[in-house]
Amino acid sequence: MSMGLVLGKFAPLHKGHQSLIEASLAETERTVVLIYDCADLDIPPLQVRANWIRTLYPSVEVLEAWDGPSETGLDPRVTQMHDAYLRKRLCDRRITHFFSSEPYGEHVSRGLGSVDRRIDPERQSVPISATQIRENLWDNRQYLSTIVYRDLITQVVFLGAPSTGKTTLACELANRHQTVWMPEYGREYWEQHQSERRLTCEQLVEIALGHRQREDKLIPQSNRYLFIDTDATTTLQFSYYYHDRAHPQLISLANEARQRYDLFFVCAPDIPYDDTWDRSGDANRMEMHRRIVGDLITRKTPFQLLTGSIDQRCQQVEAALRSASKFHRVSS
Repeated sequence: MSMGLVLGKFAPLHKGHQSLIEASLAETERTVVLIYDCADLDIPPLQVRANWIRTLYPSVEVLEAWDGPSETGLDPRVTQMHDAYLRKRLCDRRITHFFSSEPYGEHVSRGLGSVDRRIDPERQSVPISATQIRENLWDNRQYLSTIVYRDLITQVVFLGAPSTGKTTLACELANRHQTVWMPEYGREYWEQHQSERRLTCEQLVEIALGHRQREDKLIPQSNRYLFIDTDATTTLQFSYYYHDRAHPQLISLANEARQRYDLFFVCAPDIPYDDTWDRSGDANRMEMHRRIVGDLITRKTPFQLLTGSIDQRCQQVEAALRSASKFHRVSS
């Protein structure tokens, strides 16, 4: 059986990497992709990068190289170390073709006794590198699959009771970072479908689903960040407030929120209340604030409370964005 090998960090996986995998799938009966860990770079964890390939290419065997050599180069000592590691990690897999676009293709192919299949070594078909993408994600997004690009966008959600500045914050921060933002879909839906200022439990599910669908459509337009006004957990609290119950699907959507978003901010009700016709009063605002905070604490979801004026809140968010990393969140 012919067996192709592709290896790398895939940080991130781009169309050049994909061309190697697809060449192996076309030319060999079985394809193995080996992914190296790289703890010194601010990149997605190895499991995330492996999942990209497993999702895009279900027939590929993906090997995670957690203990692979970190040194690179064509020095004989380094190449011998890599060749020895590959022989050990591949075990009894007989690699017949090695697919790459790099000079190391020669020594790896020789070490494995396989055909050296060099694909687009001059980078003419796919003129990009992972380093260039990391340096300028927005300008090079066309070289990334949607599932990869999604994982590189930091999704920032603003929660809070009505009239606490969520919409203003999301819009302002999107403008500052030259990206897009997601308005609260529930407000638009309520204005179109409310009956005597109420929605049914089933309609609240439609809000949560519609909101997520619109978020998904905004991901390809996002530049590093997507700022979001409200999530399904808030819709869930409105369901409990008005009906003392919630549809099982809405509960499920709310349960997925912690994995869906990267940073959670709660807007405190310490700015003047804007008593418009579609709101239920300042007392309701205070109760919803307590419900939302209590829900986050119950779910053990980390969040930051934003206080003060809109400008002060923006400054608090900006400070958090500067200190946060999507993939390395534990302080040393």
